Amino acid sequence: MRKIVLSFLLAAVSQVLPAQVVLDSEGRDTAYVSSIAGRSAKIVDRLGIADPAVRQQVLNIVCNRYFLLNDIHDACDKAKKQAKEALEGEARQQAVKAAENERDAQLYKHHFEFAATLSCYLSGEQVEAVKDGLTYGVVKVTYDATLEMIPSLTAEEKTQILAWLKEAREFAMDAGTSKDKHAWFGKYKGRINNWLAKRGYDLTKERQEWYRRIEEAKKNKK
Repeated sequence: MRKIVLSFLLAAVSQVLPAQVVLDSEGRDTAYVSSIAGRSAKIVDRLGIADPAVRQQVLNIVCNRYFLLNDIHDACDKAKKQAKEALEGEARQQAVKAAENERDAQLYKHHFEFAATLSCYLSGEQVEAVKDGLTYGVVKVTYDATLEMIPSLTAEEKTQILAWLKEAREFAMDAGTSKDKHAWFGKYKGRINNWLAKRGYDLTKERQEWYRRIEEAKKNKK
């Protein structure tokens, strides 16, 4: 009876405790691994994780995310390069498109597992912080700047703007370069600006007034 109870408890605990995350560094250039580890540590260290073991698991998850994204984008780039070198015309275009479709399929396949794995070790707020770390904190910077530029935004408008910026962040997280990450935010900033303009906001005037307030604040500090 005791063995049965013990087996049951062990099974229950194994379902609660997350599996150990191994750093996917085998076969990778050591300098590259070291660079990614350093970049990831800057993100993880802002989370205030007290338990060294948990910190290491989270660090491995973030590192592995960088490795995975690099593998996916690198495979796409190589396939496109081969297509451009070996094919011409419509055949080349189809091969390039197929490589991009495969890349996008892989990105979608692995997108949600990242936050899900992090949530085994982190709070929702900490997971958000990791996402912001991977995307240079653009959500907060853009959101705060928009609210400062247009103080008259309603609660509903603020909620929608933040939702779109977080949606942009999801795409930016999967982008392969810093330029591509910022491009996603640029796309959504355009959507937000068009939406605000349709709601009657004169963005040129709002921006000019914002700059004027900034200059006045600078003068008052002197």
